[in-house]
Amino acid sequence: MGSTIALRFDADRAYVTLDRPDKHNGLTFEMLGELVAAARAIGRRDDVRAVILAGNGPSFSSGLDIAKATRDPLAIVRNFVPLPWRGTNTFQEACWAWRRLRVPVIAAVHGNCFGGGLQIALAADIRIAHPDSKFSVMETRYGLVPDMSGAVTLSQLLGVDRALLLTMTADIVDAEHAARIGLITEVSDDPVAAAEELADRIATRPAQAVAAAKRLFDKSWHSSPRRTLATERATQLPLILQMARTRDKKSTD
Repeated sequence: MGSTIALRFDADRAYVTLDRPDKHNGLTFEMLGELVAAARAIGRRDDVRAVILAGNGPSFSSGLDIAKATRDPLAIVRNFVPLPWRGTNTFQEACWAWRRLRVPVIAAVHGNCFGGGLQIALAADIRIAHPDSKFSVMETRYGLVPDMSGAVTLSQLLGVDRALLLTMTADIVDAEHAARIGLITEVSDDPVAAAEELADRIATRPAQAVAAAKRLFDKSWHSSPRRTLATERATQLPLILQMARTRDKKSTD
């Protein structure tokens, strides 16, 4: 991949590492584009069972490199316009691309996880953070709002009241507090190792069922009970038929 994102495949895992360590992985337009490209490259492969998102250097990500971004207003406009067939702009797709993948995405967080960096982590399916990690919905400090899919993920994970509290105050919270309110999944002294162990456990389950579970919850999380039940049926039926075909094949072998 490009110089600010490292993409590595190892056995049945893909490792995506933010790689601007001298800038605490402050996000640039190039970096956002490379994140989208990395997700697409992973999506084209059938051998990947899990993705681990991490950051090189002292932090997962300090958020958008505002000083660099504001030097190029035309680039802001170009990256802000959504693609009609995708429904997201580059800022949003750098996060939402991880939700589009069939496989589980685990964010291994350390150091600062602020602003756009937090929104990338929130778009992962699971977040494991070092005890010393710090988190903030930083955008309102600069007169902005979360616009990289954070409005969706924050309200899904926390509920509207806590999402508004973190957004309106831009407070920095520690890992213990983040875990208590559901911003992160768990705390570990070695987030990458914990993510790898979790990926190994998930890989023991049928890939089709894992992908279907991710799709089911993504589609139904805020749906009405009627729509959720319909989504459950549509998701489950192919799995049942596949299981029946597999058993029939075994019985005739």
